Order: sequence, then C-alpha cells, then structure tokens
Amino acid sequence: MPLVAFTDLPTFQRLLQEKHDVLSVEKAKHQDIRELHIGLLNMMPDASLQATERQFMRLVGDCNQIVQIYVHLFSLPSIKRSAEAQDWIDRYYEDFDSIKAHGLDALIISGANPAAQSLQEESFWPCLTKVIDWAKDNVTSTLCACLATHAVVQYLYDIQRQPLCDKQWGVYVHRITKIDHPLTRHMNTRFDVPHSRYNQITREQLSAKGLITLAESEQAGVHLATSPDGIRLVFFQGHPEYDNFSLLKEYKREVDRWFNQQREDYPPFPENYFEPELIGFLNEYQLKLESAKADGLEIPTWPEEWLIERLDNTWRDTALSTFNNWLGIVYQLTDMTLNRPFMKGIDPKNPLRFL
Repeated sequence: MPLVAFTDLPTFQRLLQEKHDVLSVEKAKHQDIRELHIGLLNMMPDASLQATERQFMRLVGDCNQIVQIYVHLFSLPSIKRSAEAQDWIDRYYEDFDSIKAHGLDALIISGANPAAQSLQEESFWPCLTKVIDWAKDNVTSTLCACLATHAVVQYLYDIQRQPLCDKQWGVYVHRITKIDHPLTRHMNTRFDVPHSRYNQITREQLSAKGLITLAESEQAGVHLATSPDGIRLVFFQGHPEYDNFSLLKEYKREVDRWFNQQREDYPPFPENYFEPELIGFLNEYQLKLESAKADGLEIPTWPEEWLIERLDNTWRDTALSTFNNWLGIVYQLTDMTLNRPFMKGIDPKNPLRFL
C-alpha cells in the first residue's frame, strides 16, 4: 500500500530513506489502483509534531491493501505553537476548510498533551468538536488515539475520563476480547501496547453506553474499542504508533525536568520497557546525575544511540495488523458507496454486516 507524495512534505523523503513505499504523483498516475484519502489531525505538541506524522504514516503506508494512500495533514488553529512549528504547519499542512471541501475516506485524530483539569477547558476543545461533528456524517471511520479517545467519548457519549493515582506508563500485555470482530481478524490474541497517560476510561464505562471493547490489559485496562456500530469510531487508549524509543525520549524529558528542578521526584522507569542491562546502566546514570546536581555541574552525557540499540519493539506487528484491518474495512465500505460520504448505500446502524 504505497503512500503518495503529493506534497513536498519532508516526511515523505524520510520514509523513503527508511525503505518505505512512497510513490511520486507522476508514478501514481500510471497505476490503475484505487485511492484512499486519510486525514491525520495532528494535535501533538511541537516537540512531537513531526514524529507523530511519521509514526502514523508508517502504519498507514505499510499495510497490505492494494490501494494508493493520500494522507492529508491538518491541525487546529487554537493550539498554541512556536514560530518554527507554526511555519511547518503553514507550509505542509492543509486547513480544515480544505479538508471538508475535498472530503476524506477515513480520519485519524492523534493524542495531545493535557494542559487543563477538564477536557472542555483545553484550547483544542471547540475546534475539535467541530471536526467530530463533521466527521460523523462525512467520513467512513474515525480512529482516535489516547487523549483524543477521551475527548471524543466525552463529547459524543458523556463518558468522563477517570484520573489515575499514578501515570500509566510503559509497555503492557493485552488480550483480544472479541476475536470475531473484523478489526481483530488474524491478530495475535496476546500482544503488547505502550501506554502513556494520567487518566483512563474503563470497559464498564464503555459498555454502559453500548461501546464495544476489543482488547484490554489486566495492568493497563482498555486499549481498543469501537462505537456501537463497530466501525464508525475506533478508539485506542494506548499508543500502537509509538517508535521503540518513544518511551525512552519521554523518560529522558522527565529526567531533564528533575535535573532542572521542574519536578521533585526522580522519574520511575516506564513499566516492562527496559531490560535488566539498561536498568542497571540507568541506575548508575542516576547516581551520576545526583552527584552533578549536588555539585552544580552540567548534566552528564546521555548515550541515546547506545540505549536505542538495546530497546525492543514488541507491538509493531500487531499495530500493523490492526491498521490493515481498519483500512481494509474502510476500503470495502467506501467502495460500496461509490463515493466518499459514508451513509449512501450503507446501513448506518450495522455497516459491518456488508463485510
């Protein structure tokens, strides 16, 4: 499933260098293959903006459906950006009016960094609800990640996220709870997913509103769920898009915050993530940091490359399988409608009966 580089977004060149399938517009014109137009609403903060592009575009582009993929990036104007990040968005992203005018087959909404006690107080909330309202009637399926999941279930189902005593942070074992659903078809029944969040929604909350839980963890709770119809809304509470080093970078940011007196306690390790060799090394590194901080010295060198080489990714295959199933369903349902709006020709209450 090749991505089509229909803009000069630098991420396309980065993915080509990583040996992912990326077609130029000229080459795409000579292939008699259907197109899918996927929106990516990127709400992540400046430091993660480009990484989030790459992570989701890899998952979409590496699936095995025979189709050309056009990924349409956009963000929300209410999210405050640095001058550099805003310039990136202005140069390479589309605006929501353009997205609405041209239409989408499916939509991905990324997570975001929480900044307020209430989701309705977040700067993105008014603009996000407009996107959700539009997508309900104009997009075959919307896939939500982490905080976007919490926002969408609150807005549409009045499900309030629950604060956790401690941050849910690490890599956790999950099990499929509904193996006969098209989204879990051919997936491993047991698999890992990273999580990184301060709040949760539970299976009980989802079930009370008719939502369907498809995968969950004894430690981390619900990961994968859908709206009652089974496909219009797909919810991730974890981060299957993460790189193998994403949690490492989060850990390093927290270590830096401690060193710079922006947090009081030294950060704990992400759970089930570091192997014993790395835990031993990082414990020694903590001693060096404590000594340097006490003596007023600069922060010791962080051997990032050495650490990354020793990290495992135990979730990517399952993430690809999930995205492949999702895009396969989108492909079939949009093919039945003969155009992008979801409702034409499809029973909105039970769209999966056509599959």
